[in-house]
Amino acid sequence: MEYLLSVHMVEGADPYETEDDMQAAFEAVDAFNTKLQNEGAWVFAGGLQPADIATVVDATGDAIVTTDGPFAEAKEHVGGFWVIDVADLDAALKWAAEGSAACGGPVEVRPFQAGPDA
Repeated sequence: MEYLLSVHMVEGADPYETEDDMQAAFEAVDAFNTKLQNEGAWVFAGGLQPADIATVVDATGDAIVTTDGPFAEAKEHVGGFWVIDVADLDAALKWAAEGSAACGGPVEVRPFQAGPDA
């Protein structure tokens, strides 16, 4: 099964107290990514730019409407993510715990919907 492990960031809050803390987190995330790849759980991962530079596209009406800023008016936004392929939720939760420790933030675990061939 594939799972989305999403890292949530609080708007305006710096998760790292110092530059050294930030570099340590980057190194820990790199090591975590390498472990995911080496163990065959890696599908894809990425960090996101701040939510305030997002653009929302809405083509549900007669005209396409684009607006600046995030879709949700919230203080918390997805800051990065991993897509992993593992046997079950228990395995995904173990990976999420390692990812949370590596990046220094909470990680939400959500399974992808099963496709028609599943």
